[in-house]
Amino acid sequence: MKVLIAVTHLLGTGHLSRAITLARAFIEAGHRVQVASGGFPALQLTTDGVELLQLPPLRSDGVDFTRLLAENNTLADEAYLLQRQTAICTALRNLQPDVLITELYPFGRRSLRREFQALLETAKTLPRRPVILSSIRDILSPPSKPEKAAKADAVIAKYFDAVLVHSDPAATRLNASWPVSKMLAAKLRYTGYVAPATAGPHPDQAGAGEVLVSAGGGSVGTPLYRCALEAARLMPGTPWRLLVGGSDADVRIAEFSTARSPALLEPARHDFRQMLSHAAASVSMCGYNTALDILQVGTPAVLVPFDAGNETEQGLRAASLAPLKGIEVLETANLSPESLCAAVKAAMQAPPRLAGGFRFDGAARTVEIAAELAGGRE
Repeated sequence: MKVLIAVTHLLGTGHLSRAITLARAFIEAGHRVQVASGGFPALQLTTDGVELLQLPPLRSDGVDFTRLLAENNTLADEAYLLQRQTAICTALRNLQPDVLITELYPFGRRSLRREFQALLETAKTLPRRPVILSSIRDILSPPSKPEKAAKADAVIAKYFDAVLVHSDPAATRLNASWPVSKMLAAKLRYTGYVAPATAGPHPDQAGAGEVLVSAGGGSVGTPLYRCALEAARLMPGTPWRLLVGGSDADVRIAEFSTARSPALLEPARHDFRQMLSHAAASVSMCGYNTALDILQVGTPAVLVPFDAGNETEQGLRAASLAPLKGIEVLETANLSPESLCAAVKAAMQAPPRLAGGFRFDGAARTVEIAAELAGGRE
């Protein structure tokens, strides 16, 4: 079976990370998969063994997802967007996939709807139409207007065979963040959470006894990093380590170093998940992948959900995790060095939380669902 996954991450790197995890599951099952990535390269993500097609990259202008910036940091013009559209449609024709997966669209990435529309229309012209699936995380950004949900429904009804919801329905169902119509409900397939296999302990016990601070690969984590630099001064008996992601990590680390904090600063590491096994606590935002890392390992955690630009997704996810032992939620409006230290201490002093408890086999289940549907394709 051949699979094409179309994904564009515009701010953080969680969307691409999840797409790569899905790709690896297809590869392990003996299928050929190509990931067409439309965001900027994420150097901290391991893509070894994954067939990655890099489209002309885009990123959002901060949290303004209506302004898309090209690789020269200027507003992407029509020619640039057409170049992307041509590249991904050509990839579709060349691969002739049995399964086409669009990550987030049409529930998001509306600024790229012409690109996705061209991709979906091209899929209809292939000698054999692929099974078309939408891949979405556990919680979405709720539609700001009812017509946005109606438009997404119309696209789903016209083009899509199913919608893969990467959540454990026992924990979170899609209607917690998105209006689910009767038509959409019939298309939903809950897969369980999409997470890599548990990393296990670090061979060198890196991170042992430390407070690990991570905030993805975008610049939105800067306020959290700056607060953590000051918080580290208030807990001199506990080492803090800040892992800074993004292609400009070295530049940002140099800027943070001027604070002369006792915290250790270094670029994001491939062994971060192993380090969590030994950490005293984790401090992070509440993106999908980070939340799963914490749940899998059972690390005490402080979640500071990203809420700029009217974003609600991470706040909803954090609220669903707040009742668990050893998890503290701190809103950005209340973020200060003092409040961060208090939250870290509370998480560390809580009774141990058992790791697991949820379904984390979403990648393998996605492969099974895709294979089942492809067996009956047109």
